[in-house]
Amino acid sequence: MNQDEDIKPVVFPVGDVIDLHTFRPGEVKGLLDDYFSECIKKNIFTVRVIHGKGRGILKKRVESILDKNPKVLSHVPAPPGAGGWGATMVRLKKSD
Repeated sequence: MNQDEDIKPVVFPVGDVIDLHTFRPGEVKGLLDDYFSECIKKNIFTVRVIHGKGRGILKKRVESILDKNPKVLSHVPAPPGAGGWGATMVRLKKSD
């Protein structure tokens, strides 16, 4: 049996929050694009992206990805009660 045949996709529920802590930085761009597509299909147009505080490297990467993503209407830092500097609130366009 081929080793690739043993790999199964990870399935997780799509909601208004995605936590990037369990993903590798190289996976973030494709992950967010796919996640946003699924959110739009489910009529979820506001998503909180949790990237953590750390040194701000992942936050800057996420902001850059969001700036270029055609599904994103706008994004702002999350309010203090929703993660503050460690999360970003994203508004998605209503049509994919």
